[in-house]
Amino acid sequence: LMLVDSNGQIIAQMPASTGSDHDPLPIGDWKVNGVARNPPFHYNPKLFWDAKPDETKATIPPGPNNPVGVVWIDLSKDHYGIHGTPEPGNIGRTQSHGCIRLTNWDAALVADAVTPGFAVVLKE
Repeated sequence: LMLVDSNGQIIAQMPASTGSDHDPLPIGDWKVNGVARNPPFHYNPKLFWDAKPDETKATIPPGPNNPVGVVWIDLSKDHYGIHGTPEPGNIGRTQSHGCIRLTNWDAALVADAVTPGFAVVLKE
């Protein structure tokens, strides 16, 4: 992930996990809808191809060990965002369910740099 200033200069660059064969990165131009710090994670098995048939909806309390870590940056693409992870050692080594997954500390840095309406360009 690269943060770019209004002059097109890269001001930060960090490793990320992005998409998978089942849930590819949604290539295109999007916007930040908002930022939630220390969000709960609302698990909906209907949104995950690998959910087991007997799984039900659940809410995982906020904290660094929930699946979206310490921050959720909501994108204008439904169900997609930039977020942290409880497993920073897997960043860049594992795939995601389509979202952009960062370490918690990098996700917090990005959250400090963006506001609603901030442009997000997702490309390969």
